[in-house]
Amino acid sequence: MLFICLEPRFVCLSAERRRRRGEMGGGALLAQLLGLCFWGSLWLAGPVAAYSGGGLGKATVVVDGAAAIAVTDEDFVCATLDWWPPEKCDYGTCSWGLASMLNLNLSNPILLNAVKAFSPLKLRLGGSLQDKVTYNTGNPRQPCVPFLKNTSEMFGFSQGCLPMSRWDELNEFFDKAGALIIFGLNALDGRVPESDGSLGGPWNYTNAASLIRYTVDKGYTIHGWELGNELSGSGVGARIGADQYAADVITLKSIINDIYQGFPVKPLVLAPGGFFDAGWFTELVNKAKPNSLDVITHHIYNLGVDQHLVEKILDPTYLDGEAATFISLQGILRSGGTSATAWVGEAGGAYNSGHHLVTDSFAFSFWYLDQLGMSSTYDTKTYCRQSLVGGNYGLLNTTTFHPNPDYYSALLWHRLMGKHVLRTNFTGSRMTRAYSHCAKESRGITLLLINLSGNTTAEVFVTTTKTAYSALKTAESTREEYHLTAKDGDIHSQTMLLNGHVLAVDSDGHIPELEPVKVAASEPIT
Repeated sequence: MLFICLEPRFVCLSAERRRRRGEMGGGALLAQLLGLCFWGSLWLAGPVAAYSGGGLGKATVVVDGAAAIAVTDEDFVCATLDWWPPEKCDYGTCSWGLASMLNLNLSNPILLNAVKAFSPLKLRLGGSLQDKVTYNTGNPRQPCVPFLKNTSEMFGFSQGCLPMSRWDELNEFFDKAGALIIFGLNALDGRVPESDGSLGGPWNYTNAASLIRYTVDKGYTIHGWELGNELSGSGVGARIGADQYAADVITLKSIINDIYQGFPVKPLVLAPGGFFDAGWFTELVNKAKPNSLDVITHHIYNLGVDQHLVEKILDPTYLDGEAATFISLQGILRSGGTSATAWVGEAGGAYNSGHHLVTDSFAFSFWYLDQLGMSSTYDTKTYCRQSLVGGNYGLLNTTTFHPNPDYYSALLWHRLMGKHVLRTNFTGSRMTRAYSHCAKESRGITLLLINLSGNTTAEVFVTTTKTAYSALKTAESTREEYHLTAKDGDIHSQTMLLNGHVLAVDSDGHIPELEPVKVAASEPIT
């Protein structure tokens, strides 16, 4: 992987200057992607004139800097924390350890520093067991017991409980880390079985409302409250009709308006946190009041669970398949008369906790970065990765908390890719993916190129509109490069190198500095 950044004077101006001038700029690049020894991505911010010869193939990237095609949240990158206890096992492998919200070691310095490095990182708290959680807000008749293994129960576990002492500890950690919290509420309280196999009846919000009120009384800041987990469409474990779900969303909005009365800014209301079903999502949008649902969330596990994960990750046709979901949801929101925006609320790629040495290795950055690029193109505001820690798809190692390769991919995206998404057209081999945004910390353009092929060399020319091109003559003549590679060239490695140096925390648990190398803009990319 290679990240390149410049700070030009004339491209991707500040939002205020863009409004005054009504324009965005661009730049030019001629780069070489080096097949076998170059796995991953190229990042570029600003106008560049870099030339390299000898490529076996030729390609062109055109960045349209006239206007943004989409706008993400500034804190687009998000990660999840789950409820799974250590006894959660898949195919004989128990990969969750002490990664649950109930037993996570909040005093670990690496964990704290990993979250603080984003300043801020959105954290979505939820998962399969969230609809089996009760909140011990003070009712002495309700014993607060942890999840217990029970194969006759949904998801193989009994109901569990969140003690308020633990909720206090979590919020102390979130405050110290500067995280933005989205909490997933239990949406199954009060439900009754319906003849069609779904669950019906209005949501019993009593326990959820008591948690929200406790949270406000303690002065804890919550960015959003999300209703339910994977209950949309055909559901996972259980399902609820869209008509009833819409009524429950309206109820949650009313509860939040009441409890947060007088607050200048109220938390977001999110739903349904499930797999996309066009008909179900359309009905939810149409039947929820226009301003009751702030964010519609969906989950992505499009890689399945088979032994061909790497082949799927490196297959552009397979990667393209997920675009249909983003396009459909974007259309529903545009035509639905709603102010709601779209988030990916949970995405682990491969379900059932992922696959060791694939979803926690260098290889997974191909899928992950492509998902970040693709989703933002279709106006997704936030993308939550399953998980921050836990399972075989954590950004951090479940036992040591040392960052896996995707952590660094996420951090570099967060620091380099701004919120304004630019139209990016690639002509050449289908094995190269291209995405561009206005740069985050400068007025340049950040371009991401992902070369899925390990056997070819491609010569890529990157250009922009003519109006933007005229600015090149006065732009700075150097660029910053971040070369990310897998240790020993093995894409299954869990060690990532930056400019040839291993990325690793120090003895005090500090996240390493992500320092670029400065290169003359006319120099070839190697």
